[in-house]
Amino acid sequence: MNPVQRSVLAAVACVVAATAAAPRPAWAAPELSSWKINTTGLTGYNGLPADVQRVRYSATNVYVNASCIPDYAIGPWPGNPNVPANQNFVVRIPRAPVENTGAKTSTPLGIVGMWRNGVAVFNALDARSYNNQNIWHQNAITVEGPAFDACLGHPAPGGVYHHHENASCLYGADAAQHSPILGYAFDGFPIYGPYGFADAQDTSGTVTRIRSSYSLRAITQRHTLPDGTALMASQWGPDVSATYPLGYYVEDYVYVAGSGDLDQYNGRFAVTPEYGSGTYAYYTTVDASGVPVYPYHIASQYYGVVAADDITSHGHVTIAEAVTDFDALLAVGARDAIAPRLDASRPNPASGRSTIAFTLPQAGRVRLTLHDVAGRTIRTLVDESRAAGAQSVTFETRGLEPGVYYCRLQAGRHSESRHLLVTH
Repeated sequence: MNPVQRSVLAAVACVVAATAAAPRPAWAAPELSSWKINTTGLTGYNGLPADVQRVRYSATNVYVNASCIPDYAIGPWPGNPNVPANQNFVVRIPRAPVENTGAKTSTPLGIVGMWRNGVAVFNALDARSYNNQNIWHQNAITVEGPAFDACLGHPAPGGVYHHHENASCLYGADAAQHSPILGYAFDGFPIYGPYGFADAQDTSGTVTRIRSSYSLRAITQRHTLPDGTALMASQWGPDVSATYPLGYYVEDYVYVAGSGDLDQYNGRFAVTPEYGSGTYAYYTTVDASGVPVYPYHIASQYYGVVAADDITSHGHVTIAEAVTDFDALLAVGARDAIAPRLDASRPNPASGRSTIAFTLPQAGRVRLTLHDVAGRTIRTLVDESRAAGAQSVTFETRGLEPGVYYCRLQAGRHSESRHLLVTH
């Protein structure tokens, strides 16, 4: 940081220390600071600019410019003719989201929110229905999943790279830690990873896997809808079979209130590390092995009042109010001054060996571990006291099965993860 930035950060620290009731600085507001802003010219697929390019804000909205290209390796997509392209998204995220107490807004086809690295969030649908009747809607995860890449994403027509399910390369799932904010829905509510506080009102309690309240229906014939509506024979879906297995259509699932932790929108009101007074939040949902489960993140309807221009413009809104640029460099500098930092593994993908770099703002005990997608510890790379400053660890990837892993840094109360793709 330059001297001006240091002065600003010092002033902020004094204000925060003086009163817990003071508004938090912009760099600490999660709807601003959670975005993965590209300040170094990182590129991703095909040399395209990666992650989020710009964040602007007013008192009521955050505007995020993003390419829809992550900074990590993506692809291939067997049988998919589409190629990721820079989408030049500008989305609007309400800063004070509220419940929609009227008729809920359905999540549309296409972008329904944005992951914190600027990649599009899609719902569970793949735009096709049985006999084109708009009754039995195909589940993209079941139908298209075999052509997803190792990060569980793929490009749509027009080059929109997106995830219908858990954005697995964006973060590392840790069963012992509350998951980070992974993105925001277009109603302004955050999307968290799969682990949260078991007691939704207690930040000091245990952490648990947050469970969906949807389950597969006990059916062999598709003659009724999940709400019990009986269909005419001309509206029946295909019988459950090897060709059309249970889960092939989203109507194969039914919401059972109280069977899990989340409501029909796949969210709940809870305190979180970022929202100490509580917030409504969506959660990515996975099973005990880390496999995504329906409805994956946001369900078929939004809980809150939606920024409708996000939907009508397909993620290309027009800013019609005075806004302030969020100072990404100051935010990065402020976070670096108070917390350890884990850098991306290099090379990534790795074949043979990989180097992980991290920085400690002060000396102390540090633990660096490698985990699989279910959060299980595969290797402990560092578990000792280290001096302050830049550090790195090189380790062999031979002996690891090809796939996605997570490097996790723990220092004091700080925990941070980065993904690593291992190939052979």
